[in-house]
Amino acid sequence: MNKNSPTRTVTVRNPEGLHARPADLLVRMASNYQSNILIGRDGELVDCKSILSLLTLGAAQGTVLTVSAEGSDAEEALNAIEDLFEAGFDDKNEAPGTESALDS
Repeated sequence: MNKNSPTRTVTVRNPEGLHARPADLLVRMASNYQSNILIGRDGELVDCKSILSLLTLGAAQGTVLTVSAEGSDAEEALNAIEDLFEAGFDDKNEAPGTESALDS
């Protein structure tokens, strides 16, 4: 990704973190876009279209992740991914009152 790639900052809201079910939902959503999408923390970025890569992040509840995308539908992809995190992956056990942040 280059420095001008659009970026979002999201927070994992699920009590169980970014485990297999939400990671699968994230991969399925990201795979709908042609853009190259990376997600990570602390300088470690992984392919958002790879469930195994996502699981290696060990993203527990409260983990702040950076998502960036490069391609013709990058903004659309980031908006959809940000919405998925904000919705807590529709997890019934989502912690109330936690919110995502947005980078401009």
